[in-house]
Amino acid sequence: MAGSGRGRGGRPRPALLLLLLLLHLRWPQVAGAAGARWSGPGTTPHLQTIFLGRCAEQIALQNPELRDKNCTAIWEAFKVVLDKDPCSVRPSDYDLFINLSRHSIPRDKSLFWENNHLLVTSYAENGRRLVPLCNVLYGRVGDFLNWCRQTNASGLDYQSCPTSEDCENNPVDSFWRSASIQYARDSSGVINVMLNGSEPAGAYPVKGFFADFEIPYLQKDKITRIEIWVMHEIGGPKVESCGEGSVKLLEERLDKMGFQYSCIDDYPPVKLLKCVEHSTHPDCALSSAAASTQREAFYAVQGACFIFPLLAAFASVAQM
Repeated sequence: MAGSGRGRGGRPRPALLLLLLLLHLRWPQVAGAAGARWSGPGTTPHLQTIFLGRCAEQIALQNPELRDKNCTAIWEAFKVVLDKDPCSVRPSDYDLFINLSRHSIPRDKSLFWENNHLLVTSYAENGRRLVPLCNVLYGRVGDFLNWCRQTNASGLDYQSCPTSEDCENNPVDSFWRSASIQYARDSSGVINVMLNGSEPAGAYPVKGFFADFEIPYLQKDKITRIEIWVMHEIGGPKVESCGEGSVKLLEERLDKMGFQYSCIDDYPPVKLLKCVEHSTHPDCALSSAAASTQREAFYAVQGACFIFPLLAAFASVAQM
């Protein structure tokens, strides 16, 4: 059949072979997308370029004090895992990478979180307000990226990569375990924790990165207290709040570990940020009322500053 793409005997035509070769070389993630083996997305295209670019940007623009860091050496230490079986990568395989890229975290600036990645990055403001894991160098270079080697061949797998559903020791989860442990160890002063109180499964996953790879590695002698912020979606359900459900389990755990802690529902500065996109929603009405009250108080003070000198002047004239 003329349109089948194959000649007699089932052998591929030369033109089709050339097309498949070009597809594999130019867009390897597309060439075999139908044959995805794992449940997670494949390696991010241009992984090395993105990695090195983020490293250079972090050093040049956001943390000039890290100018002695060598991005090429950090990449070489990272890419060792790209030669390993995608289900045989352990957190310890990133040890050299972590050692080359780690740096101090400003006191009182750490921000841990669960189930609100985008809100955390928005509020942190590239590390200018707070410094979550994605704003330290070893977290920045891997944020939102995927990577793994092909199972039975050399080269990266652009079709799919394993997640925890496929195997525990996969490249990405092992990376974040290693990074989370180091981040927790380096955090000090006031520790901030942002949870999602609208998450159906609960604000504090009892099995998650914060519970398993961050809390156990907090250095008690370096920490003043822990502040928990339970944020709720604007217009969304309030599944859990402070003192309820999984949040209560977290509070009890911290108490048993001897940490001083406090819990706030809908921490106002973060809620104000969420209300920027929902300014007319009833959930944001309190913010508007508070602003109105502040304006009224401001004008009252201004009026008093004007009236009191005027009354004093009248009194002075009356005594003359």
